[in-house]
Amino acid sequence: MKRKLLLATVPLLLAAAFAGCGGNGNDTEVLTVLNYGKYFDPEALKLFEEETGIKVEYEEYESPEEMYTKYKAGSIDYDLLCTSDYIIEKLIGEGEALEMEHDDIPGYQNLDPSIIDASASFDPEHKYTLPYFYGTVGILYNTDEVNDAETESWDILWDSKYDGKIIMENSMRDCFLVPLKRLGYSLNTTDEAQLNEALTMLLEQKPLIYAYFVDETGDEMAAANASLAVAYSGEAAYAKSLADNLSYTVPKEGSNLWIDSWFIPKTCKSTENAKKFLDFLCRKDIARMNFDYVYYATPNTAVYEDLDEATKNDTTIFPTQETIANCEVFQSLDENGTELYNRLWKELKAN
Repeated sequence: MKRKLLLATVPLLLAAAFAGCGGNGNDTEVLTVLNYGKYFDPEALKLFEEETGIKVEYEEYESPEEMYTKYKAGSIDYDLLCTSDYIIEKLIGEGEALEMEHDDIPGYQNLDPSIIDASASFDPEHKYTLPYFYGTVGILYNTDEVNDAETESWDILWDSKYDGKIIMENSMRDCFLVPLKRLGYSLNTTDEAQLNEALTMLLEQKPLIYAYFVDETGDEMAAANASLAVAYSGEAAYAKSLADNLSYTVPKEGSNLWIDSWFIPKTCKSTENAKKFLDFLCRKDIARMNFDYVYYATPNTAVYEDLDEATKNDTTIFPTQETIANCEVFQSLDENGTELYNRLWKELKAN
């Protein structure tokens, strides 16, 4: 980490004392970033600090709901946040996001216009967000224990022959999407009767569950501790890189297409530094570092064009247009919908 040196003069020392950058009372500018766990190459963060002299205070979270609670608590003034589409939509609606001014981020031109267009579901005028990674939710499975044909439907996750061998997502919306799509409902439904049906299914399934995980899923599947897992496509790709007997599919009933994006919250202390960081992560070499580290579908076309054909054609990482067309993007819930989901989630976890 680079640090700027102060000249040993009284005027400059006094200036630093009263005008410390980033609010930390010294000469080092600070950027406070909140992101999903395992979602940024630590070496890339070090490079940003070395190149800019800006110290990054980097925090992680596990689920979108955890991120929302952490941010809204107001105990930390974050400069940049990366999270899921529906939570961003909610925060934009609450006036928590600043307009991004993409013209100040030259690397924005590296991003796939089709993914930017898809972001209109939560950022209609493309004023607030910058896409980071995208993908699907599906079934990661052990091919030594599970037949490919069985995974064409979400039904397999209720098959008693996999008792104690199933991992579900420890994330409210991602967990409920499974029974909702199995039932033929929208994953954005707030119909109480439909959600109660979904809860009943999840309670029936619960005795079969090995664990509810998020970041641990890939390692657990690679270690053969479970046969089936509901997983994000990138986590599935990571797991497949560890074990040759793993495969991934999106069931025929459909699933979620997610787009994780960056936005600048109103608590940001320096939008200039925030945009420096965003431009840095759009840079081809940095975006490639993060792709290799995370292994989720990158919207960075400069990176995609340089990938080998096998990676480009890996539908675990880059879903087909047919799969995308059969998926929904999560939408933000209103207050009543949020309360309903929270109540049912608590009931599931308590039983």
